[in-house]
Amino acid sequence: MTGICGGRVVIVTGAGGGIGREHALEFARQGAQVVVNDLGTDASGGGRDGTSAQAVVDEIKALGGEAIADSTDVTDFAGCQALVQRVVETFGGLDVVVNNAGFLRDRMFVSCTEEEWDSVVGVHLKGHFCLSHHAAAYWRAESKAGRTRDARIINTSSGAGLLGSVAQAAYSAAKGGILSLGLVQAAELGRYGVTVNTICPAARTRMTKEAFPEMMAKPEHGFDAMDPANIAPLAVWLGSSQSAQITGRIFEVEGGMVALAGGYHRVALRTKSARWESEEIKHIIEGLLTEAPTPLPVYGT
Repeated sequence: MTGICGGRVVIVTGAGGGIGREHALEFARQGAQVVVNDLGTDASGGGRDGTSAQAVVDEIKALGGEAIADSTDVTDFAGCQALVQRVVETFGGLDVVVNNAGFLRDRMFVSCTEEEWDSVVGVHLKGHFCLSHHAAAYWRAESKAGRTRDARIINTSSGAGLLGSVAQAAYSAAKGGILSLGLVQAAELGRYGVTVNTICPAARTRMTKEAFPEMMAKPEHGFDAMDPANIAPLAVWLGSSQSAQITGRIFEVEGGMVALAGGYHRVALRTKSARWESEEIKHIIEGLLTEAPTPLPVYGT
């Protein structure tokens, strides 16, 4: 198979269904050799079933592509190191990591348990760290040996990471952390030939069908804006050699929409050449708030 990712080796986590499955299929259509990683858990992270990853591998092979299944837990630091080594030994290298794995345990903040918090932050934020860390170590070693690869990390955040979402404090915090993580990765890893970008997709998945059933319902006719297949072309292009000059960016993608998102930045400013006094702060803050645009609302408010 030929395409914009011909000859590239890609790991997609959480690729047994939903958005990750569509990523894996489109990478394969575009010529990549794909590692389909998935634990086969349910939408809340429970249970394990390796058949989902293998089913996607079978689909890719039916298309004429090349793929292998993998069941590494993305929160297992040593396991991710072994995964990178196995991929390099199997395919002769590694070019792209797509961090997509995740699940939800929706709970109002005051009701969220420690276990729920740790599990959600773990799979999203630590899961992005573990695999990317070992991939980056491999790319650094290759660069120092004079074999710099045209490498990519594609992270997955969310509108919840950009704006917050009621009943999703842990998920929003983790996705917000991923946004910052990507900025630092891009700044540090460029010297080794690695670009890092983050996508914030909105599509129909196991998680979103439960949280937003009406919004995610498939229409009877016309364009299915929530089809997870709509997300894959952006991720695949970011994983291709065509995106070599794009790094440290955040993209929202939904249906037929692609948007470039910006991070936190100053929207109003006051300065003086001395320490502010406590009695002055009320006036200063009131002035700043008057000048600043109204923040976008948190999802669910």
